[in-house]
Amino acid sequence: MSDRPDVQVTHNPEEHRYEARIDGALAGVAVYERTDDLVVLTHTEVDDAHEGQGVGGALARFALEDIRAEGTKVVPECPFMKGWIEKHPEFQDLVHDAPAPTAD
Repeated sequence: MSDRPDVQVTHNPEEHRYEARIDGALAGVAVYERTDDLVVLTHTEVDDAHEGQGVGGALARFALEDIRAEGTKVVPECPFMKGWIEKHPEFQDLVHDAPAPTAD
């Protein structure tokens, strides 16, 4: 049996964030900005009381699966999200590849 709490993640488009709750209480958020064809993941925050309980990972997985279902690419500006994607290669295809600069 696991000691980890049951983390429920939902998308709150009105607030431009994904929300993680444990027993109904807000435990963490992943904030984003949206352009026409990209989702920029700007900030992830987990309440101190829930650090190390899988909240950040649950937020990342849910958000990236939701974004994949939309057919959208992501720009992980948030260091947590960037690192999480690097550790989970199954999501690296979602990362938007910026065009290489052109020489004049």
